[in-house]
Amino acid sequence: MFYCIVNPSARSGNGKNIYSKFEERCKSLGIPYKVVFTKGPGHAMSVVSRLTSDTHHKLEGPLNMLVMGGDGTINEVISGIADFDNVRVGVIPLGSGNDFVRDMKLPKRTDELLETILKGDVVRQLDVGNVHYNNMTKTLSRLHDERITPDRRFDVSCGIGFDAAVCEEALTSGTKSFLNKIGLGKLTYGSIAVRQIVNAIQPACDIETDDGTKVHIDHFIFAAAMIHHYEGGGFNFAPDADFSDGYFELIAAGDISMAQTFKVLPMAYIGKHYGQQGIVHLKAKEIRIKTELPLWVHTDGEVLLKSDDITLTCHQKKLNMLM
Repeated sequence: MFYCIVNPSARSGNGKNIYSKFEERCKSLGIPYKVVFTKGPGHAMSVVSRLTSDTHHKLEGPLNMLVMGGDGTINEVISGIADFDNVRVGVIPLGSGNDFVRDMKLPKRTDELLETILKGDVVRQLDVGNVHYNNMTKTLSRLHDERITPDRRFDVSCGIGFDAAVCEEALTSGTKSFLNKIGLGKLTYGSIAVRQIVNAIQPACDIETDDGTKVHIDHFIFAAAMIHHYEGGGFNFAPDADFSDGYFELIAAGDISMAQTFKVLPMAYIGKHYGQQGIVHLKAKEIRIKTELPLWVHTDGEVLLKSDDITLTCHQKKLNMLM
């Protein structure tokens, strides 16, 4: 049995069209399947929570799940899994960024990727991150889940500050909708990033890792705990990241001039920013970040609220992948 979670709005509404290929192939192979088309923020997470909490699938064997959507839909699915040991996940990436799959060296053809997933074999296991909001403010994103809990999982990255502010604006950006329609959705983040850099508030920040490392930044721009190499539609913030080693690559920026910021940002796109003035690079299993003022926080590009105190924990090889 395969459960298919489809974001019908992904890839400018082509999610249903690509789903039809999955449906046809399942019928030809005699594979039973069920489909859920997501209806809005939080829907995929609630569906997956119900499916994976149900004891019936444990009697039938592992639950195979195929996700058709962008990084946000994948995040909701992973956030909803109640029993990782008995769930196996495949992904057909349909987003504008697709940072989750960008460093996984997957087949580029959808048909080929689908064939790999439908074999039903666990190909790899990936780390899963968790952010705990030590303080939850009442400042919520324009597109937030109806129910917000103190913990949220992520599979690509979790960031606070500038990168999360870019994501929050992009969520309701008319520019993103237009660029998605012409196949240039990833340009959204670059155009919004420039505006956010110019207008960003830069409070003081303290970072502490599980090995006792402490970093203080007087004028903080952002910090991102990375599991994969990329976020923000292709920015190679963590070129050394290993998605199964149980560690975050933490990238933070601050105490840097506007001119230096605009110099480093394009370098970060190609992963050449390590060692540059104002860039902090740490490796850790657990990280606490406290800021002088509440800032936006994102998990895989999804923004729920502002916080000034978060704790990030990496869980090694938590997610069983069919690809």
